[in-house]
Amino acid sequence: MWKHAGKTMKAAAAVLTLAAVLSGCGQANDGAATAAQTNSEPVSATFYVYDTVATIKIYDEKATEQNIDEIRDLLSKIDLELSRTNENSDLYKVNAASGKEAVKVSQGTFDVVKLALDYAKETDGLLDPSIGPLINLWDIGHEGAKVPDKNDLETARKLTDYRKVTLDEANLTIKLEEPGMVLDLGSIGKGYAADQVSRYMHDHDLSSALINLGGSSIIAVGSKPSGADWNVGLQDPVKSRGSQLGTIKINNETIDSSGVYERFFMQDGVRYHHILDPRTGYPTQNGLMSITIVSDNATDADALSTAAFVMGLEDGMAYIEKKPGVEAFFIMDDNSIHATSGLKDRINLTSDLYHLAE
Repeated sequence: MWKHAGKTMKAAAAVLTLAAVLSGCGQANDGAATAAQTNSEPVSATFYVYDTVATIKIYDEKATEQNIDEIRDLLSKIDLELSRTNENSDLYKVNAASGKEAVKVSQGTFDVVKLALDYAKETDGLLDPSIGPLINLWDIGHEGAKVPDKNDLETARKLTDYRKVTLDEANLTIKLEEPGMVLDLGSIGKGYAADQVSRYMHDHDLSSALINLGGSSIIAVGSKPSGADWNVGLQDPVKSRGSQLGTIKINNETIDSSGVYERFFMQDGVRYHHILDPRTGYPTQNGLMSITIVSDNATDADALSTAAFVMGLEDGMAYIEKKPGVEAFFIMDDNSIHATSGLKDRINLTSDLYHLAE
């Protein structure tokens, strides 16, 4: 359900991979301490939620299996609230009642939708949680995807309008004003879930952990137990998973990526990827291959990676530069990497195929 996908998670072309620090196989190539050097195995679990594989690793001697069970329950609860396909979810019920009536939802669901609408207003609709009709129509990432009929596309585009989503905070209700409207929280839901897990860690005084949601969102809670930063590998957007273009160190931060090379289809020699522009109804075509956000907030990182991608390099860069606590780098189809001012010196390139733009 995440990142512009009612049935599947966002598939990021610049999917992040945890480097040697997670595998415990020796020392990272820049000499940073690895997880293996802590002399302590993490309490960890890997499970399937949000149509993706989630891996939680807690590097804290206070951690127990009960913590893992509670985190799994927390993620499952959020999934139930925000799933577009589960008939028992809040979001499914809101979409089913479009054009008819307001639907009462949980506080968590209400908060996520409200936040998504705030982003929609801030970005002039470039990040629009009501983009569901367009996502359904394109169905990118599933067998049989093709360029939609222009009339159908225009109908779906007109139904994509965040201004027609009505919230009643006093009664915790959400109403979609037009029949056929569909909310999709894929551009924000996974980040919101990650932030809830991070909050759980802090509430339980667990000071060192890594949360990996599908590879495209990685959240570092604190530093390694040794006090060193985590060393995270950055996926080469045109190669198979595990192929890195470089690394970056993070501490108590989130990395989130969006890109064009993992979910797409070809038609008449044209690549159609899954990141849609609400203004046109078509996938963006702006020379970007991927964008990676580094932020102290996973919800922001998730949402901004999509919003800045739709904006394109120039506007996206200017937008991110104004955001406190947020940095980004953009990979263009000419293999140039454009990084915001606070990130340029943090990227360690290991591939000769890419170069940092001046």
